[in-house]
Amino acid sequence: MKIYITGDTHADFVRFGSQYFENKECYIIICGDFGGIWDGSNQEKYWLDWLEKKKFTVLFVDGNHENFDMLNSFPVEEWNGGRVHMIRKNIIHLMRGQVFTIEGARFFTFGGGRSHDIDAGILERNDPDFSVKKRKLDRERALYRINHESWWKEELPSEDEMAEGLENLQKVGNQVDFVISHSAPSSVVDIFSRGFYEHDVLTDYLEKIKERISFKTWFFGHYHETQMIGQRFVMLYESIVDLDQFK
Repeated sequence: MKIYITGDTHADFVRFGSQYFENKECYIIICGDFGGIWDGSNQEKYWLDWLEKKKFTVLFVDGNHENFDMLNSFPVEEWNGGRVHMIRKNIIHLMRGQVFTIEGARFFTFGGGRSHDIDAGILERNDPDFSVKKRKLDRERALYRINHESWWKEELPSEDEMAEGLENLQKVGNQVDFVISHSAPSSVVDIFSRGFYEHDVLTDYLEKIKERISFKTWFFGHYHETQMIGQRFVMLYESIVDLDQFK
């Protein structure tokens, strides 16, 4: 089957509703911020049901805008060589630090990312001053989020996840065909943002991965643009690309 790759969906799956994908058996990989596991609402269930009826299979790494309490409640299963959360029979979360073989190609996956919309901080619902602080920030139109409601610390990786990624890569001789992530390595971030985005523990970790592995192309989302960076890095947002052009 063919493999397609796209950027953040944020629970908006209209791009997969075209006649081109209607009856197509293929894989569609989302580079984070899937957004379909967020609040358990009827609307969310509608879209998961809608995707489940399609012939294609949705694979996604997590981004920073995911409900990790819900996502991590799904049982962990083995699929194509790596660990996954099986959301529906054809909706699969590719967990961090895994190596998968899909249609003969080897993929390393590592989701997560630092939120850029939390300049005003993270509010705690059980804070006695929560309502006062929230009203003030709303009046100021400040960028904030609420812990375990619109922000989770798991957006950035744990030491165990990063160690597992290095171990799994070592098992395959640090050689993969493609990398799927949400964030980009620090040096790549510097190129396209010209210093606008700061480095963090995840971008630095991905930089370490970049320096030690052999790969053809690295795909990532997060930054809400579509562009090529150099010869081997592809930033994706709403565009959908055919993996065959990168083989």
